[in-house]
Amino acid sequence: MAPTASAAPSAARSSTADRAVTRHIVDLGEGRSIAYAEAGEGPALVLIHGTLMTLEDPWLALAPTLSRHYRVIAVDRPGHGLSTRRRLVDASPWRQAELLQDALRAIGVERPLLIGHSFGGAVALCHGLRFPERTAGILALAPLCFPEMRLEQMLFGPRFTPGLGDILGPLLAGTADPALLPVLWRAIFLPQIMPSVFAEHFPFALASGSERMIAEGEDAVSVWAALTRAATAYAACAVPVHILGGTADLVVNNALHGALAARVIPRARFDWVPGAGHMLHHFHQDTVLACAVDSMGRRR
Repeated sequence: MAPTASAAPSAARSSTADRAVTRHIVDLGEGRSIAYAEAGEGPALVLIHGTLMTLEDPWLALAPTLSRHYRVIAVDRPGHGLSTRRRLVDASPWRQAELLQDALRAIGVERPLLIGHSFGGAVALCHGLRFPERTAGILALAPLCFPEMRLEQMLFGPRFTPGLGDILGPLLAGTADPALLPVLWRAIFLPQIMPSVFAEHFPFALASGSERMIAEGEDAVSVWAALTRAATAYAACAVPVHILGGTADLVVNNALHGALAARVIPRARFDWVPGAGHMLHHFHQDTVLACAVDSMGRRR
């Protein structure tokens, strides 16, 4: 079945016009779809969110600034927000990159710059490795680049297990998650504080619930094999890559991920953002814009 684009109801709307979010849905067939929002005109930038997030995360932080210069498209990763995917087969960042590419082709986006945060940075890197001719460049913000033991594997990984996950997902969604997730959402911003615009306008309900937490578990389990494969391919990367990492990031060790990956990827660049935590895109929008402009200028 060929992908088709169709409008979906607004999923989240803020009180200011430049933060209003109206989602559209690309139907990829076989139970798969990608939800997206867009604003602005010009060369295309695609924003890819990380763990426990939806497209509103990069949208609230970056769309008001970037859309003055570019066509900005923010996506719900497969299985998150209002995007859908098939259980057990679509979790890997490589597979998510393929589904993203299918959706971008359906809406006429041919060669965008990908801006990915955290797990979304892994998806962006996999997209560049898998589709170099369809990727203008990658700007990765605190990305996961190499396999390692991570907290989310312990917190959400058991929900991946067929059968057990079907029991744990609904059980934990109604018991532990309402207490756990608000703590995690605020901890992700440390040492900074969650911005008020995020607290007021982020659709927390779209980033939680049984099915989405099962998807988080699948994502967490998938990174071992996926990032091992990516690590073996970085030396052959043929697209421009710029990586940013905060010096105060408590979620991703940027020295062991972004900085090391930039040493392996040909002509890649890594820059530290002094004092920034994991959610650096909410506090350093001008830095991200400057890097986006530079990355678009370095397109091969």
